[in-house]
Amino acid sequence: MNQRTPTLLYIDDDDALARLVDRGLTRRGYSVVHAASGEEGLERIRRASAEGGIDVVALDQYMPGLDGLETLEQIMAIPDAPPVVFVTASQDSSIAVTALKAGAADYLVKDVQGDFIPLLHVAAEGALRQAALQRAREEAEAEIHASRDRYAALAAERELLLREVNHRVGNSLQIIASLLHLQASSAAQDEVKAALTNAMGRVAAVAQVHRRLYTSQDLKSVVLNQYLDSLLEDLRRSAEGNRMSRLTLKAEPIEIDPDRAVAVGIIVNELVMNAVKYAYPDGAGPIHVELISQADDLLLSITDDGVGDNAKADPRSTGMGQRIVAAMASKLDASVERDPAHSGTRVVLKFGRMPAAPGKTSTAAAS
Repeated sequence: MNQRTPTLLYIDDDDALARLVDRGLTRRGYSVVHAASGEEGLERIRRASAEGGIDVVALDQYMPGLDGLETLEQIMAIPDAPPVVFVTASQDSSIAVTALKAGAADYLVKDVQGDFIPLLHVAAEGALRQAALQRAREEAEAEIHASRDRYAALAAERELLLREVNHRVGNSLQIIASLLHLQASSAAQDEVKAALTNAMGRVAAVAQVHRRLYTSQDLKSVVLNQYLDSLLEDLRRSAEGNRMSRLTLKAEPIEIDPDRAVAVGIIVNELVMNAVKYAYPDGAGPIHVELISQADDLLLSITDDGVGDNAKADPRSTGMGQRIVAAMASKLDASVERDPAHSGTRVVLKFGRMPAAPGKTSTAAAS
């Protein structure tokens, strides 16, 4: 495939010198177009800007009408204007500085014999290479911006879809929890009622995470104090809510990932429900949930002032709650310990802010 012959527009009122430039650059592979004034040169550039055809401009300084600097200023205002090599017979360096600041790609001094034509050829080649590099840079930057815009659009669409998924999952789980609540309310046997209530609390703990993600600015984390506050409010409205009027929370605004937030919520649900059932045989009493940070670890405690180790074993207990707490503690890589100094029951979980590295094991004691 043959390369297109580059076209140089030579703007100079000296016709004889223009013919020398034409002959000299034609031998070097250029097509030369002559304009005898700045006004004529501007018209050719504007026409070529729409039609194509002018690759580089050689512009003389001293001309009647618009001089070179005035013409250069107007050329630079034309969209997609070709590069300009400023040509003058003046030895005044201030003109060169002004022309380069105004946007000229190069500057050279001419003579009436045409000895400058080889230098003009070199300058034109350099200006074309510089213009090609600039175009390539602009195209690359435009592609980068377009890629960023596409990525941003995809990220926004993904976030919208994730919010919709969390919204739908949260609603579905809430419906399941409501159905379990209705079933528990109508159950005649206490064992069935308790089992359904426990199941409702576990489902509600997961549903709360999805509701938090739907309303959060960050889909990758859950703020635990807000989550636990909503979770405990759900427990207060549960089938045994009349025994939870003294259920309190003190938690720092700590963020963790959604999967681990689910594990925290299920543990809190199990231990609070355990305290409601067994801590106060004669009625209700205070149950306190606390979450604090300690260096890189988090401490979660569920405390009551009930009968503690003096509680009688319930023959109806299946141990399901203890197994669930142990499983969720393992998911958190958490240690689970009872506080022997507390007169009632105080269970303390300690786990890292971030998931543990692969291979690390946890110590989860039975609750």
